[in-house]
Amino acid sequence: MKIQEYADRDMLAIDVANVLAGEIEAALLHDEKIAFAVPGGTTPGPVFDGLCAADLEWDRVRVLPTDERCVHSEDDRSNEKLIRQRLLTNRASVAEYVPLYVPGRAPEAALAEIETLIAPVLPLSVLVLGMGEDMHTASLFPGMEGLDAALDSNAPTLAVARTEVQPEPRITLTAPVLDGALSKHLIIFGAAKRNALDRAMGLPPEEAPIAAVLSGMTVHWAE
Repeated sequence: MKIQEYADRDMLAIDVANVLAGEIEAALLHDEKIAFAVPGGTTPGPVFDGLCAADLEWDRVRVLPTDERCVHSEDDRSNEKLIRQRLLTNRASVAEYVPLYVPGRAPEAALAEIETLIAPVLPLSVLVLGMGEDMHTASLFPGMEGLDAALDSNAPTLAVARTEVQPEPRITLTAPVLDGALSKHLIIFGAAKRNALDRAMGLPPEEAPIAAVLSGMTVHWAE
């Protein structure tokens, strides 16, 4: 793991967008189609704003969320909504989006179908993650039911996450899929999350799920 520190969040957004564009371009030299997994939330938005304009063969890129709330794609809590608005625009509008949630179906009922879309382009070529102050990443939360199974090296591609602190279930990529990405980036802002990352490095993944994916990770941090 290495940590890149930036003078401010704007500089981070510009640099990370350039790095990701270079890594996507390099991956496309080796594979006909590649998978690019990204988080929702507000943190990656400025990175997406720059990345979407990159002159790449976006029609060969499958974009998928690292996790998704089981809400309609027009809901403000939907990761898909943010990804479509901020990343799948400009030149990147021709990229293929792979949703993790199918409206109107129980999350468990659609997992196998969605996994068949993801399997052909695994391992992930490029991965971007976020992290909460509780040291969760994607929808792998400390203490959630099924966490051990989602962290296991033999875990399936996807898992359903249900926690008492979240209003709806979520679908998430599991730890071995995230950790198996060929290139991994974590974007965090502020002293609280930097301190959480420092704590996570000394804890087992059951207590700090982000710890399961830190090997080979590039962490991008700005205050």
